[in-house]
Amino acid sequence: MIVDTLAQAARYADIHPRFQAAFDFLQKTNWESVADGRIEIQGKDLFALIQRYETKPLCEAKLEAHRLYIDIQFIISGEEAIGYAPLADQKETTPFNSEKDIGFYAGRASFTRLEKGMFAIYFPHDAHAPGRFLETPCAVRKAVLKIAVTP
Repeated sequence: MIVDTLAQAARYADIHPRFQAAFDFLQKTNWESVADGRIEIQGKDLFALIQRYETKPLCEAKLEAHRLYIDIQFIISGEEAIGYAPLADQKETTPFNSEKDIGFYAGRASFTRLEKGMFAIYFPHDAHAPGRFLETPCAVRKAVLKIAVTP
């Protein structure tokens, strides 16, 4: 897991061949003119899911993980807490759905607050629980970039 601000994205651009294109998209997009939904950037290898929701209590958090995609979760507006835990330490609660590339897990997580302009990167070995609040619910608009693990 990596957490930082978009201003520092250049530090991470070389980690994966598609990260530069992902960060370019985040930096150059006029978020006021983008509708919620899926945006193709490089076909199924790199795309964005633009979401809008109200954060939920920590006690309702479910850890999730993906095998085929790395997530870059970027806060467009609002703030949320996202849980993190090493996947190896988690117990599977729902069998992995390979069609949707998601599995759900139970275990302890540490929560980090992400605010407008911040992103978190979750790799396949990172379980994460997005969309939570620490103190009070908040309206969030977020871009989740899905980057295929294999280059």
